[in-house]
Amino acid sequence: MAKTRVLVEFGMGSSLRREDYTEAALRALKDALWHNSVNMAELFDFPKEAMIIDAEIGVQKPDQVDVDALLSIFPYGQPSITVVEGGLDIEKPHTDGRTIMANAAIVVSFDMEPAQ
Repeated sequence: MAKTRVLVEFGMGSSLRREDYTEAALRALKDALWHNSVNMAELFDFPKEAMIIDAEIGVQKPDQVDVDALLSIFPYGQPSITVVEGGLDIEKPHTDGRTIMANAAIVVSFDMEPAQ
């Protein structure tokens, strides 16, 4: 069987005050997931647990993201998360600190027989 991509979804999340990279990443994942109803498993007559979910998160400080906390957002499927350098840190003009912005891309795939 071949891993076949069936869906790509994007999201953005932020941490306005706490400079929390995990929270910004979590919000980016929710943004991507909560804007749609993924019915791909039912469409192909697969159980939802068969969904292969590859998520990539971009933030300025990837080492400050708790990947285990992000994995808990997925109610089913086989999620894996990669955190890379990306997103934005926006300095606040009149005080110390910054706003953290994270970007997320979620790819859903299934192991499927190639079409003949």
